Amino acid sequence: MLNITNLKDYGNNMFFLLAGPCVIEGEEITFSIARRLKEITSRLQIPFIFKASYRKANRSRRDSFTGIGDREGLEILKRIREELQIPVVTDIHSAPEAAQAAEYGIDVLQIPAFLCRQTDLLEAAAATGKYVNIKKGQFLSPAAMKFAAEKVAASNSKIMLTERGSQFGYYDLVVDYRGIPQMQSFGYPVVLDITHSLQQPNTSSGVTGGLPQLISTVAKAGIAAGADGIFMETHPNPAEAKSDGANMLQLDKVEELLESLIKIRKAVI
Repeated sequence: MLNITNLKDYGNNMFFLLAGPCVIEGEEITFSIARRLKEITSRLQIPFIFKASYRKANRSRRDSFTGIGDREGLEILKRIREELQIPVVTDIHSAPEAAQAAEYGIDVLQIPAFLCRQTDLLEAAAATGKYVNIKKGQFLSPAAMKFAAEKVAASNSKIMLTERGSQFGYYDLVVDYRGIPQMQSFGYPVVLDITHSLQQPNTSSGVTGGLPQLISTVAKAGIAAGADGIFMETHPNPAEAKSDGANMLQLDKVEELLESLIKIRKAVI
């Protein structure tokens, strides 16, 4: 059972949601997305954690947008947490970043998939006492995530694991839904990332593609398979998003998707 600061527990055995833009593009748009998601999840009684990266370190091209500045981005997340009274999650990429993000009150430190085996990063995140969300590497089996979790669990039991697809050839990802119960057997909640699972990485242009038309399909299958949480990236206009727009869900489609997922959740619990 999660017990994150400010996470509303509606007592309805509902999945929880981690959602927001890929990266902080500015204060106004980030706050507007957070407010809208809070409105939707409050009405639907879905526990909600706002997600936005203050910096994106894993970029294919040198000229890709990485953020507005670490401290500027973290300050926006801190204000969203305090003013909107919702917990927040953000990526960290190195051991020193763990303590820095924790200083700004970040509730959940997220370990990017490519870094899920980095022992010093996992241990530094654990040492903050914050929740740690470890995204499964595209190159790992679900069973192998046990060892990543153990690195955090040695000093901190506040762990969640996220499935985000496995590499299939050079340009595609697939989701093995058997991994959800496999990772749940370790004793931690398991989240399904329904947008990054539909990325088409490593394209020759250096810009990641995606299949957003399948977001609903992946999400419904994940809830049917028993996922504890859903992760998604969303933006008012994905075509204009500065990062990962090709696999984002348009913000005005979030409410309809969540309503359909609630029906499935109620049918399977």
